[in-house]
Amino acid sequence: MIDTVLNLIFRCPHRHLTRPITPVHKVGTPPGETYVVCLDCTKQFAYDVENMQIGKPIGQAHDSYVLPVHTSKPRHTVLKVALGVATVPLAVLAGSVLSVRHRNSEKKKNSDRNGNSRPAR
Repeated sequence: MIDTVLNLIFRCPHRHLTRPITPVHKVGTPPGETYVVCLDCTKQFAYDVENMQIGKPIGQAHDSYVLPVHTSKPRHTVLKVALGVATVPLAVLAGSVLSVRHRNSEKKKNSDRNGNSRPAR
């Protein structure tokens, strides 16, 4: 009951899926069921190859998983992304300040070479 309510509220849209996978089987055994895996929530879903449709969720298909059961969550947090985006304007500002200082020092050197130096105050 609680699981159903939570799925309705915080449901994974399953937009990032692997390609359809059919486990390799030994000669004389029936082939395994084709499935896809959601890369966000690691659920596996049956896959109908003929109609190219995703079916119902299934248990772990076999021992060699596409994704391990205990995978870590993505490390991209909102704070990290915001800090990464915020550093770009700061880098541009620092670059422009340094280039202005560099130009001013070049102008000063050129004026000193030409003898147009200003008297000291």
